[in-house]
Amino acid sequence: MALFFSIHPDNPQPRLLKQAAQWLSDGGLVAVPTDSSYAVVAHLDDKAAADALRRLRGLDERHHLTLLCRDLAEIGHFARVDNRQYRLLKAATPGPWTFILEATREVPRRVSHPSRKTIGIRVPQHAVTLALLEQVGAPLLSTTLIPKDEDEALNDAEDIRDRYAHELAAVIDAGACPQSPTTVIDLTGNEPAVLRRGRGDPATLGLV
Repeated sequence: MALFFSIHPDNPQPRLLKQAAQWLSDGGLVAVPTDSSYAVVAHLDDKAAADALRRLRGLDERHHLTLLCRDLAEIGHFARVDNRQYRLLKAATPGPWTFILEATREVPRRVSHPSRKTIGIRVPQHAVTLALLEQVGAPLLSTTLIPKDEDEALNDAEDIRDRYAHELAAVIDAGACPQSPTTVIDLTGNEPAVLRRGRGDPATLGLV
């Protein structure tokens, strides 16, 4: 049965975040609020947890998983970023965006795209998730919490607990968050390409 943590959305309690970080370290999946719906996160270096993350969402290895990072400096450690890409990332982070970038060798091959060696990267604008990343001290592997065979992302912690009581180690409740996924932008080509329109408006980044 998934543990249920009620955490203050603006001033998250370190004691509770430490417990959540321990569940991740032990291989569990944790549902966390973000600035664009709930996401499910796992420890980056845990293969079994990454496999469980894909099973929960019904995703194959060709679907990009996303690294939740704390800041631009951390992005640069796990993805190759040139000057043009950096300017766009600086304008967009933190925020409800996922960027597809070429992965560095720091990213385990099992979590990058099998043929393109790319990875999704984002910095969420949510105090709880950023505090959890600080507690873990490293990026977390994540995916938007969209149930199998459905199109809408989940944003209610109690609903998530009821649906995934036996698949998640814990659910972090910090109140409802937007019921919309991130906007996904591929930065690996000559020009940025919007792959999915979500909460982030591409026009704010000068993209049509």
